[in-house]
Amino acid sequence: MDIIETIKGGISVNILVIEDEEALSEFIVLELSHEGYHVTAAFDGREGLEMALDQNWDVILLDLMLPKLNGIEVCRRLKAVKDTPIIMITARDSVMDRVLGLDSGADDYIPKPFAIEELLARIRVIMRREEKRNESPPLFLTFKDLELSIESRLLKRGNQFIELTKKEYDLLAMFLKNINRVLTREVLLDQIWGYDAEIETNVVDVYVRHLRNKLDFSDKESYIQTMRGIGYVMRE
Repeated sequence: MDIIETIKGGISVNILVIEDEEALSEFIVLELSHEGYHVTAAFDGREGLEMALDQNWDVILLDLMLPKLNGIEVCRRLKAVKDTPIIMITARDSVMDRVLGLDSGADDYIPKPFAIEELLARIRVIMRREEKRNESPPLFLTFKDLELSIESRLLKRGNQFIELTKKEYDLLAMFLKNINRVLTREVLLDQIWGYDAEIETNVVDVYVRHLRNKLDFSDKESYIQTMRGIGYVMRE
């Protein structure tokens, strides 16, 4: 692990680089540190995912082709539980590779070889976007005709208010914060009930059924789609 800590403008900006090419990784770390970023490097997918989950990062630079766990899988697992911005870096630049990376949750994509100035510019764009998002936290989570109030915890479907229990609210909020992302039963159980909860994963199915009974119309497709053998997703 390679750690260089610097401060820019009195605020530490933390960047995780997950890249197995050590020469390239060292180059990125050196260049970003010169720009005032706090940079940490991981050299395989499994180590990178553990670090990404254990700590808070402002941006993650993620290679696609990694040993132990590939970048797509790292991105998918991380985005299931955290909203950390990810820039995917890879030598593979086909349209399908870009689509696969972005569909797995990546926020941006830059092919190798790249100019460091372009990478820095992409990081600045993401940082500005995140600053703007953090300035005004959302008051509502919305999907189709659903509107969930963060402050009052009330759900509105069209003109109708729907009462939710605490767990139903927590579960629905988790889906609404992860539109188009498949959430496994294990992830939902961990996030809603807690990792140490002594309950079976089928409790997730029970609460999804409760939500469907309250949300769905009998003649329309369910708001919450089942991904057989995996989990659930709310998909646009």
